[in-house]
Amino acid sequence: MRNRRVFQRLFVASTALLGSAALRAQVPAPLFAPPAVPTEISSIYDVYHVKPMWFRDGAETPAVAQLISILKRAPFDGFADGPQLASQIEAAMAQAQSNPAAADAAEKISTAAWVGYVQSMRRPTPSMIYADPSMKPKTTRADQIVLTTAAASSLPDYLAAISNPNPIYTQLRDAAWAQAQATGNMTPDPRFLVNLDRTRAIPAKGRFLLVNSGDQRLTLYENGQAIDSMKVIVGTPQLPTPLIASVMNYVTYNPYWNAPDHLVRKTIANNMLRLGMKYFKSHGYHVMADWSPDSDTIDPATIDWKAVAAGEVHIRVRQDPGTLNSMGNLKFPFPNTEDIYLHDTPGKELFAKNPRDLSNGCVRVEDAKRLGRWLLGQDPVAPGTDPEMHVEIPKPVPIVLTYLTAQVTDGQITYLDDIYGWDKPGATQVASINNP
Repeated sequence: MRNRRVFQRLFVASTALLGSAALRAQVPAPLFAPPAVPTEISSIYDVYHVKPMWFRDGAETPAVAQLISILKRAPFDGFADGPQLASQIEAAMAQAQSNPAAADAAEKISTAAWVGYVQSMRRPTPSMIYADPSMKPKTTRADQIVLTTAAASSLPDYLAAISNPNPIYTQLRDAAWAQAQATGNMTPDPRFLVNLDRTRAIPAKGRFLLVNSGDQRLTLYENGQAIDSMKVIVGTPQLPTPLIASVMNYVTYNPYWNAPDHLVRKTIANNMLRLGMKYFKSHGYHVMADWSPDSDTIDPATIDWKAVAAGEVHIRVRQDPGTLNSMGNLKFPFPNTEDIYLHDTPGKELFAKNPRDLSNGCVRVEDAKRLGRWLLGQDPVAPGTDPEMHVEIPKPVPIVLTYLTAQVTDGQITYLDDIYGWDKPGATQVASINNP
């Protein structure tokens, strides 16, 4: 009886399937299955009446092949979805060639892929402090990307500009891509990708400064081309120089130096205990009542220096301008939340060392006069002897502090020593503190 019931159920199911097949046979099969188009992209086309960019009169434009090429290379831009999106566009193209009605879907699928790529290219550099609004990445709203692309006077030129955000980025990416094609290893090195991320904050053109803690050098750029370079001293692994994108507006002559707390505790307090007031005065030190610009001074004889050395008491010690001042004669400040700056230094002998991760966060420059001359357009001569004399730069200059260990050597990607450990998977770049 049980077997009979099973047979009856199978018979009914088979009859239903045959009936469905017969019905399907009577309905003409569609000529093509329309590709899925993201709703957001369709809405943008409808709301803003966007004209076709990639497919016109049912045929693809030359920009489509360029887009596909960019997407196939996109993993080396840090956009892993690129090859899959390129395949989707190619499939949509094939359908559009056999049925012009599919061109609209192919158009919008291409735009959706392009929007995803642009959003990836414009993502902020992880841990970068964008201290000046002009240095922040541009908007990544889909509608603005679509409208800007549609308004481009030359779509191929616009695609090239977006995919090549600055010469340093392009040199690294193209070398890695060529190396991958030659070796057949199409998986980007994670170290390469984190380095590439850091290059996104670099300006594409114009006049700017680039401080690279990776090789401890400062490079001056004009019209996007390097025109001068010098050694710098950057933060130690314990107090690394942070990633900052800002704009420099002025230089400071005869700067004060505010000694960081750990140096007050370890060096100044211990020397006071050993050498007394003569040491303190000979170095031009003063104990300040607070951190305000117009702070009063405190008699250093009233300070419990044993408690300071033990870390039980914290005080502000400021050093007058002069030959012993740790800032040297020139300071190059720029807005940032960490109070990091570039500056001169009396300790020129340290520039002979390699690597030069020797400071407490701020950046000591090898030739402050040369840097000042480039910034000001004339020899940097102090307008007086007063402390902290600010002189405006004729035109504000962008500055980027970054950490690049990837470089191109004989057409191949090579890596410097990772002194900060920021190239390791999961590493977090940390900000430094207010120290020179």
